[in-house]
Amino acid sequence: MPFEDLIKELQEKTAEALAMGGPEKLAQRKAEGHLNARERIDYLIDPGSFMESGRFARAIRPEVKHKTPADGKVAGFARINGREVALVSNDFTVLGASSSVTNMKKIKHVKQVACKRGLPLVLLGESSGARMPDRMGAAGRAIIAQDATEYQRLRESPWASALLGPCYGSSTWYSAMSDFVVMRKGAIMAIASPGVTSIAINKPIDPEELGGWKLLTGVSGLADLAVDTDQQALDAIRKFLSYLPGHNMEPPPEYPVPPGSDEACRKIFDILPEERTKVYDVRKIVAAIADRDSCFELKERFGKSVTTILARLDGKSVGFIANNPLFKGGALDADACQKVTSFMVLCDSFNVPIVFLVDVPGFLIGVEGEMRGMPGKVINWMNALTLVTVPKLTVMMRKNYGQAFINMGGGKNADEVACWPTADLGFMDPAVSVNVLYGVRSEDDPERLRQLKAEVERDTSAWGLAELYEAQDVIDPRDTRDYLIRTLQAHRMRLKKGVGEHLLRNWPTSY
Repeated sequence: MPFEDLIKELQEKTAEALAMGGPEKLAQRKAEGHLNARERIDYLIDPGSFMESGRFARAIRPEVKHKTPADGKVAGFARINGREVALVSNDFTVLGASSSVTNMKKIKHVKQVACKRGLPLVLLGESSGARMPDRMGAAGRAIIAQDATEYQRLRESPWASALLGPCYGSSTWYSAMSDFVVMRKGAIMAIASPGVTSIAINKPIDPEELGGWKLLTGVSGLADLAVDTDQQALDAIRKFLSYLPGHNMEPPPEYPVPPGSDEACRKIFDILPEERTKVYDVRKIVAAIADRDSCFELKERFGKSVTTILARLDGKSVGFIANNPLFKGGALDADACQKVTSFMVLCDSFNVPIVFLVDVPGFLIGVEGEMRGMPGKVINWMNALTLVTVPKLTVMMRKNYGQAFINMGGGKNADEVACWPTADLGFMDPAVSVNVLYGVRSEDDPERLRQLKAEVERDTSAWGLAELYEAQDVIDPRDTRDYLIRTLQAHRMRLKKGVGEHLLRNWPTSY
């Protein structure tokens, strides 16, 4: 056969690349219950859709070239749910997927195609950091930082990252730049490994304390979700991308409305306590309003006094920002401010309308908040809110006090405002405000307190706001789903075919 030797060489080199770090290392991963880099791709994408880019890449240094199939990063293009995506899957069996001259060129190429051609970018992280001696000394410095826009995010398309093992170096940086980060419990993400960090600070450091899932999801907020297995992490990426468009110049995809989606909202009084001093889990309210089984919560363990959920209404993507009285009474702290601002940036960048569900006693005041720069975080939130160009709807459920009234889409900070009859629009709890305004306490004059409290409540009711046309409607809570669906129909961005202005596209991904 003509060219038989060349074809045989191609087949041999293909087999070498697909063998990755060799049978022993692959067997060890399997024994640990973890997928390898190529198995992760196969699990994530539509079958048979992967087109690899750089399969035959190798390290540039002669002494390691022979043991660097694909140079430790498997990259290319594929489809997820029928849509094209760009992806990079780090192969830890090849020199710990360390960053090198060659494999960083692969990342750069795939990333640039994703941004230029409007493809979501998926990054499956597991890396040991920079490869030495590739990036050591003057010669090493001469080959890095040659791309002045390497760490620029203009959100042309959504990015999703998975932390699936030790993640240092590029896996850390690209995760911190991503719109969604899921991590497998047991994975670690940090600037440097525990060994390097221990030497730097001259004391032992536990990997979990350095960058484990509890820290990243509950303290720093750099990860949105923690799961138990590789497969669950990859499932989460598929689900996250299902709410977003492939790029920022098209609306999100639409899905059929599941049967029975209208039923739960009719029973909303089973969730909402009649006594406003009692707490409830607002996530159940969101689930009752949204299409059945469509809720996907981001940063569940971080800033828990406010809930941020991607969901669908009438088959269309919506972002819910909802105060959760179950935690800190719904009072907004520094983490909650950061969480909401990040979520607004995500929704506005990818043409997802925002719904505020309000039951907020205000901001959590105190020394700790001031030390964490609460005034700046409150105003960051407001700055971002003024730059949001997707439709914003506000439903005032119960409490709506102080400056938080503005941050949670009060006044002209929303396109439409509706109140439940249970809405309370004071500056603080009525009994407390009577004490502040008139110096009357229950133990001193209970009857006088009752009278003054009744006056305050009349002035702060939903009806007062509706009479001033600061609320466009007062609705039965059981009609909230129908109200939101109908109102979003009126506010669809027809003039730009469902696409916003993306004024937040270069907002920092982490701050």
